[in-house]
Amino acid sequence: MTGVPDFWLRGGGRAFLLLPLSFLFRLVASGRRLAYRLRLLRSHRLPVPVLVVGNIFVGGTGKTPLVLWLARFLAGRGMRPGIITRGYGGRASNWPQPVPADGDPFLLGDEPVLLARRSGCPVMAGPDRVQAARSLLELHGCDVIVSDDGLQHYALQRDLEIVVIDAARGLGNGHVIPAGPLREPRRRLKSVDVLVANGGPSSLTGYYFTLRLTRAVRLTAPAGSQPLSAFSGKQVHVVTGIGNPDRFFAALARFGIQVIPHPFADHHPFSHRDIVFDDALPVLMTEKDAVKCEGFADERHWSVPAETILTEATERVLKARVQGVLQSR
Repeated sequence: MTGVPDFWLRGGGRAFLLLPLSFLFRLVASGRRLAYRLRLLRSHRLPVPVLVVGNIFVGGTGKTPLVLWLARFLAGRGMRPGIITRGYGGRASNWPQPVPADGDPFLLGDEPVLLARRSGCPVMAGPDRVQAARSLLELHGCDVIVSDDGLQHYALQRDLEIVVIDAARGLGNGHVIPAGPLREPRRRLKSVDVLVANGGPSSLTGYYFTLRLTRAVRLTAPAGSQPLSAFSGKQVHVVTGIGNPDRFFAALARFGIQVIPHPFADHHPFSHRDIVFDDALPVLMTEKDAVKCEGFADERHWSVPAETILTEATERVLKARVQGVLQSR
């Protein structure tokens, strides 16, 4: 399973039949962006730089690891970065919501809680990015805002746009919704500042990063971690609620793990029955999924953290672009 319809990646008859609707979606998306550029719709400029990490491909492309890298880089320069994110899947009745490291992922969303834990930065979740960013400035005095997603949220002006694509899936069949997986036409990529691929080199860009998996961390007592090589040759249940589960399954299989896949929809609200099976086999999951499963996990359940590895060229261009924005503001 890929997390998106097969014809979104390869085309075919269904995609062809949906092209008229895609044409209308494309007109609406392009017209909306033009309305902001012509100031027919109001956009807001904050008193601090805004860095957007987004995509044009529906679903997960791996933005969160790059957001965390940016937050660490900015903090290392003595800045006070804050992160805004939509809070997708969160059930809070009022937004925006501050996200503590021990926040409830069912209330606030899984990605916001993961960002708060891993970044050590203030995180504010809410669908209105302008309101979320202003709340961060008021509560924490942040001097730079990093937006996790929000490329299409043109009500918030930005100083830098970084777009992440999946190296394996690229732009799919190249069509916009519903005939394809794109939120905006392909030509939108020409106007972004940096295009980065997740997973390896891409024909679309020379900049990329990879995610290194090395260990698994037990979710409950007895606490501890093991190298992934310890699971080599063993059957293991792998539970995912991410945008591209195949990438995670394949990464674990490279360790010789016999993966029993259990893919769920992105941001799936996990329950006990989703992660407990009628055997004693280990159960592995991503960090994003783990934040929702800690309350009902047992000693069989393990989280697999990922380390972001940028190529030298990618790190160099990102640092240069960010530093350029900070100096200009």
